[in-house]
Formats: sequence, C-alpha cells, structure tokens
Amino acid sequence: MFHPDDMVALGLTLKLAVISTAVLLVLGTPLAWWLAMTRRRARPLVDALVSLPLVLPPTVLGFYLLLFLGPDGPLGRLMTAAGGRPLAFTFTGLVIGSVIYSLPFVVQPIRDAFASVGHRPMEAAATLGASPCDRFFSVAVPLSRRGFLTAATLGFAHTLGEFGVVLMIGGNIPGHTQVLSIAIYDHVEALDYARAHMLSGTLLVISFTLLLVVNLIGRRQPGVRT
Repeated sequence: MFHPDDMVALGLTLKLAVISTAVLLVLGTPLAWWLAMTRRRARPLVDALVSLPLVLPPTVLGFYLLLFLGPDGPLGRLMTAAGGRPLAFTFTGLVIGSVIYSLPFVVQPIRDAFASVGHRPMEAAATLGASPCDRFFSVAVPLSRRGFLTAATLGFAHTLGEFGVVLMIGGNIPGHTQVLSIAIYDHVEALDYARAHMLSGTLLVISFTLLLVVNLIGRRQPGVRT
C-alpha cells in the first residue's frame, strides 16, 4: 500500500512524535505545576511565553529557531566549539523545534489538571506527614491523570502534522528530516495525489483515533472537585 520512501517518512514521523512527547512530559510537568501553584508576578509572563506558539506563525518560530541552531547561531557555535555540528537540518533539531512548538499543547492541560486538584488533598496529605515530593507524586499526579493523558495525546498528534517549523529547521532530507507532512507536500507538488491521499488519510485516522480514545476515557473518569 505504501511506497518504501513513504514508510521511511512514516517511521521518522512516529519516532519524532514519541521522542518529542516524552521530552515534553518531562519538561512540561514541573513547568505546569509551577504555573498552577505559583503566585509570583512573573507567572503571566511565563504563561504568555509558553502559549506563544499558539498564535505565532510556524514559519516565524522556525526561522528564529533556524538562526539559533544554525552554524552562526549561539547553539550552533557552541556545538561547533565542542567538536560537534550545528543542529539545523538534523533530527535532533527537529526534536527541539517540535518540543518548543508543541509546548502549550502539553503544559496547558497538565496545568489545568493540577489547578483542578485544589489545595485540600495536598493539605490532607501534608497533615499525614507526606513530604512535598510524596504529595506531588502520590496525590497530585494520580489525580491529574486525565490531564496527562490529554497532554500526551495532543502533543503526539500535534507533532504528527507539523509542517512549517520542521520544514524551516530540518529542510527536506529523505530518511533524515523528511516527515509525513513534508512528504505529502512533495507528492502534491508532483501531482501524485494517490500517494498524498494515502499519507493524509493515515494522519487523519491516527489523529481521530487518538482524540476518540481520550474522549472515551475522559467520560469514564470523573474529574476532581474541591
């Protein structure tokens, strides 16, 4: 059904989505917790920075990331000085761009889930002698599982279909940076609508299935009220 080159693009896309989602959950969880619990004046500024990819055109974000990761950018020069190579037009660069662009899709659901837990369960655990770390992992995280599920699904699905950022940072190198969205664009340009339809339909089915699963699980698990 799929051309071998399209299978390579599919595998690369799934790999990018899995790695980016894992990184987003690790980095986004403490950030979401801070946003949900802090009362510092810097919170609106940090929240705006996290949400910026929602309104910023992907090509603009990709352009500045390209400058940052390229050979003349700060990180590019640092990598060169360390004996490596700039991260522009590499898979690692794609991961960095995907993490930044999908950050609000992961942080916001987790932040809202933490906020919905409220303070009473945490205070009750504290009266029982639980440390802050214990309260976080034994109370806040389990009670926020729906938020984590939503965040992981949205982050994964959003990475699958991203085009502008990955094109600016990774270009179109088959087997290295050519993901499904770019492969679809190539097929449309070549008027190969059959292959474009096959890949587009695959993304559509995957994305719809992920969202359906989240909605079904969410209906079975009542939210936490304080």
